[in-house]
Amino acid sequence: MIVAFSITPLGVGEGVAEPVARAVKVVRDSGLPNRTDAMFTTIEGDWDEVMAVIKRAVDAVAEVAPRVSLVLKADLREGVTDGMTAKVESLERHLS
Repeated sequence: MIVAFSITPLGVGEGVAEPVARAVKVVRDSGLPNRTDAMFTTIEGDWDEVMAVIKRAVDAVAEVAPRVSLVLKADLREGVTDGMTAKVESLERHLS
C-alpha cells in the first residue's frame, strides 16, 4: 500500500514549518519507505503499519496545534512491494 498524505496544522498562524516537521520526523523515524515534497508525504507498507505511522504523525502535530486537517490518497495493491520506486521507474522508461 502506498499512501500520499498531507497534515495541516490549523490555528497556529502562517508559520507551519515546525508543526509539519514534527509529522515528517515521525514518518522518517518509522523506517518505512517514504518521500516528502512540497505538497505531500508518501509512505509505503502494509495497512496497519502505514496507518499507525499516519496516526502518530497527526498526534505529533495535534500536540502543538488546536486543530489538524488530514488529506490522504491510498493505492491498495496486494503483493506489490517497492511500489513508490517501481512506479517512477516505469514512468521514466516511457519518457526516454
